Amino acid sequence: MSNTFLPREKTRQTLQNAFDFAENQVSNLVKKYPADYYPMYTVKGQFGLDQKRWTHWCDGFYPGMMFIFAEHLDDDEWLEKAIGFSTPLEERQYDRAVHDLGFLFLSTYSRWLDLGGPEERIQPVLIQAGKTMAMRFMERGQYLRSFVEPASLFIDIMMNVGTLFHAGLEAEDQHLLDIANRHCETTRRTLVRGDGSTSHEALFDLESGQCLRQSTHQGYRGDSCWSRGLAWSLYGFTRSYLQSGVGQYLETAQLNAEYYLANTPPSGITPWDYDAPESGPLAKTQVDTSAAAISASGLLDLADATSDPTKARAYRDFALNSLLSLSEQYLGDKTRGFEGILNGGVYHIHKNLGVHEAVLFGEYFFVEALQKALDFLEEEAADAVLKAYPEDSLPASARNWADGPTEEEMPAPMEK
Repeated sequence: MSNTFLPREKTRQTLQNAFDFAENQVSNLVKKYPADYYPMYTVKGQFGLDQKRWTHWCDGFYPGMMFIFAEHLDDDEWLEKAIGFSTPLEERQYDRAVHDLGFLFLSTYSRWLDLGGPEERIQPVLIQAGKTMAMRFMERGQYLRSFVEPASLFIDIMMNVGTLFHAGLEAEDQHLLDIANRHCETTRRTLVRGDGSTSHEALFDLESGQCLRQSTHQGYRGDSCWSRGLAWSLYGFTRSYLQSGVGQYLETAQLNAEYYLANTPPSGITPWDYDAPESGPLAKTQVDTSAAAISASGLLDLADATSDPTKARAYRDFALNSLLSLSEQYLGDKTRGFEGILNGGVYHIHKNLGVHEAVLFGEYFFVEALQKALDFLEEEAADAVLKAYPEDSLPASARNWADGPTEEEMPAPMEK
């Protein structure tokens, strides 16, 4: 095999080590903290101290990682733990106080269903979560409102609109699908700019339904590009395209990706906001590894979704490089006593909460991206072997004997 595959093997081993470390860290959390504790962000590297939450929007990410471990390792113990931490969330299928039901249920019940869980138990929960999300729809303005106020549309909701697409498709409910599509169209128009950058929030006139201005709660300015918001958009529009088949959503995700690749440092580690100043307390030298992890996972999906092989390779290579940088520079094993998986995340920079810490959305999407990357690298390596050594060119001794030798290859019977 060509030596060009050696760097890929190094990448694979580095990412496998990161995945193994992630599994060990989550295992330690399960042992240390009570069964009703759902971590959100670390304080000086420790969980259990994250008091300010606003809403429990991150609760699905903890069991979500357990489902990933169960799938990737074919481990029934992890599956049992994942189900155990997911079922207490079930009542939140009716939660109208948050816009985050996708974060709660796409990371848990959807994964449980994919792993062969009882459809008669799981599907109604996923459908109801979509119906509950639909209650946030503002006819005047054509968007799903954020938890902040009726006039507010968040870019984050692109990661949650998938509950409506799922419910609409499974229940054959065109009304839910129409709401999902109208929300995506409004988000494209009001939050995604012509250069592919994004704003965190759009504010609407409740009487006329007109968008008044772009704003932010997490970014540097209303007209800046908050990196985690860009990641939500890139990933969310990719998934919405995969669920709906609407080509404009793919185009939007690709536009986000163009901005992301052009403005993110070659390391693949994002600043917390692309328009933050060069110096001062909010300088762009403060990274947000959670945005890099979310984007890496979204880019890997986008690479599979696009039909342009040049773009697909660019997306995938950037994602792999990002994951390599995260694993080599920000893995929690670099900090003594660190309880998280990935350091350098940001929960809320303006309130100085979870800044340069582990944050659960960063943890989950990092583990998810690692799984996607490892699966791809394994498939790539297998394809490379087949191309280098086609099976029909191999001698019989080197072929796969799973089906047994042919009649001609059978040794002659020994004489008695």
